[in-house]
Amino acid sequence: MKIREIKRNARQALKGKWGFAILLIIITFAITSMIPFIINVALDGGISDANDSLGSNIGNLVSLFLMPISVGCSWVFLSIVRGEKAEISHLFRLFMDAKKYFKSLGLSLLVVIFTILWALLFIIPGIIKGLAYSQVNYLYKDHPEYKITQLITESRRLMDGYKWKYFLLNLSFIGWGILCIFTLGIGLLWLIPYINTSLAEFYRQRTETTEKTSDLL
Repeated sequence: MKIREIKRNARQALKGKWGFAILLIIITFAITSMIPFIINVALDGGISDANDSLGSNIGNLVSLFLMPISVGCSWVFLSIVRGEKAEISHLFRLFMDAKKYFKSLGLSLLVVIFTILWALLFIIPGIIKGLAYSQVNYLYKDHPEYKITQLITESRRLMDGYKWKYFLLNLSFIGWGILCIFTLGIGLLWLIPYINTSLAEFYRQRTETTEKTSDLL
């Protein structure tokens, strides 16, 4: 797995789909970030400094229940790199099945809790565990029958020996991020889909490598 190859494949997968990918990110951001923000402002009559205000509490609660939208977003990007049919409506696929929705919610929460607990020890272990758990959303798409703990364990197994590669892949976008500052953030409309597609491509290559190794054994 070479970072240059992963990013090249991501760009190839996005050919003719940049508009769709940008719209996907805008809708995801609008739902997961703007809706809780609007609720916060509406209930508090403005931006409140109090973390325990009514608007803040309800906004955080809404953010919690909207977490499966981000899971759905990662699923769509995985479909893009695999050349599968991808639609905006797929963002809400988990909301169509109560069991899958609450499972994705539990998975997201558990990953956040585990990562925070490790980070409370030291920052570095928290980062390492965050990298180890990074594949859970993609795995859930491929293996909806797995239990939450199985998904986390499988993600750790997939990332064994690949955490540094994944870290460097994320780090490789820093230069583009700096350039986006000079575009007043407009460049992020292209950068964020590029990053998400590259991360999905990482998973695609990693699982294909694992499957080929299993076949040889």
